[in-house]
Amino acid sequence: MTTNALAAETGAKLITQNAIEQFLYREARHLDDREFEKWLECYADDVVYWMPAWTDDDELVEDPEKDVSLIYYPNKGGLEDRVFRIRTERSSATSIPEPRTSHNISNVEVIERRGDTVDVRFNWHTMYFRYKTVDPYYGTSFCTIDFSGEQPLIRRKTVVLKNDYIHHVVDVYHF
Repeated sequence: MTTNALAAETGAKLITQNAIEQFLYREARHLDDREFEKWLECYADDVVYWMPAWTDDDELVEDPEKDVSLIYYPNKGGLEDRVFRIRTERSSATSIPEPRTSHNISNVEVIERRGDTVDVRFNWHTMYFRYKTVDPYYGTSFCTIDFSGEQPLIRRKTVVLKNDYIHHVVDVYHF
């Protein structure tokens, strides 16, 4: 059965690879352009945003409620707080001069489809400039994106930062 036929049979929207990629590019562009309020609009109120830490055994922690995480927010309120801190210079990762970032996304792969919801995995590489220094960050993200509404919404995002030996505090715009 083709994807179009399956979508028509189940009543679900046709969610193309291009639609998924365009949404991910838009979310990243909002970070690069420091449009944090628009970036927040990419997330559902009940989003779980998690960046697990690496253990001494080079394994990722498995439970954000029990293990140390680099970032963990069980809902959008945590992300809204991050944006408030960035905008009011209360973020320890942000102060004047504001950093410049360039997010690059590749290898977007659909892992699973469930009606209007898709689980995707993608690689990312962010170049970060501040204080006459360029720092590269790279990793893999896993997202659950809900396409049932007028705009897609991220319901879950797990960010794996692969260069976890970093020399300063990181924030949401690094990934």
